[in-house]
Amino acid sequence: MNAKKSTPQARGRVFSGARPTGRQHLGNYLGAIRNYVALQDEYDCIYSIVDLHALTTLESTENLRDNSYEMALDWLAAGIRPEETIVFIQSHVPEVTELHTILSMITPLGKLTDLPTFKEKVRMHPHNVNYGLVGYPVLQTADIVLYKANLVPVGIDQQPHIEFAREVVRTFNFRYKTDVLIEPQMKATETPKVLGIDGQQKMSKSLNNHIEMAATPEETTARVMQMVTDPARIRRSDPGNPDVCNVFSLHKIFSSPEEVAMVDRECRRAGIGCVECKQLLARNLNAHLAPFRERRQKLAQNPTDVWDILRDGKERARAIARQTMEEVRQAIGLP
Repeated sequence: MNAKKSTPQARGRVFSGARPTGRQHLGNYLGAIRNYVALQDEYDCIYSIVDLHALTTLESTENLRDNSYEMALDWLAAGIRPEETIVFIQSHVPEVTELHTILSMITPLGKLTDLPTFKEKVRMHPHNVNYGLVGYPVLQTADIVLYKANLVPVGIDQQPHIEFAREVVRTFNFRYKTDVLIEPQMKATETPKVLGIDGQQKMSKSLNNHIEMAATPEETTARVMQMVTDPARIRRSDPGNPDVCNVFSLHKIFSSPEEVAMVDRECRRAGIGCVECKQLLARNLNAHLAPFRERRQKLAQNPTDVWDILRDGKERARAIARQTMEEVRQAIGLP
């Protein structure tokens, strides 16, 4: 029952997915989107808006469609190139649920409940520990292997999930004496820890401590001016410590090396105050985001174009998915 294996393209194929959370913020940009854009230069990329995954924790799906659209809009405006990169919505390719079901048959329950991310989700959603939440890593594995991806860009904290996916692939290939599924490799990415404007928690919409990429310059400046700086610095005349200042951590990303050196030096000797430091960051952040905002505004004028891109991505993704599932069924011996 061996099935002939189809392989990814010579450049290597990358897959990554993100839950539809609507308009993206700086944490999303620095943690994933910026990397998505860069990977296109070296790999054939497939990026999915994983709406089915979102159902495991969402209490209301009222904004699911709008959030998917807004996320796609931000991805495209940030530099995802749909003419070469496949961008689509997870649920639009139903083969992923079929493969999820098949892979669940060979996955021990204990493996799932032992994953640290499952335990974390249980702590976060103690009253909604549903089957989908337990099986989340199996669906995630199906996402990756359905599209013959051999590389998955993730932070080191996601390593257990990639290793889990590799184990599932090995189990499937061994049980059915085939090699149709490809073991994905982890492509470690450096993800800066982006704190919210409170300077304590990770930037998050749910905590309302975020700065949206698509915010107006005025809104961005207002949020930056709310940012917590060095908590030990009380007066303008007090020397500060940039090493513990969240504003300075963003300066190192969005300001020039000369400005970073100046802020570092002048903050330590009280030559620059927190207000001036924030004003400089706001100006540089708005300058960095200006091209993105211009592209986004242009794309948003024709929402149909964005949905057309997602539909085209669906068709291209399904072409791969159908081929994979044909090989999977043949390997198993399904009639």
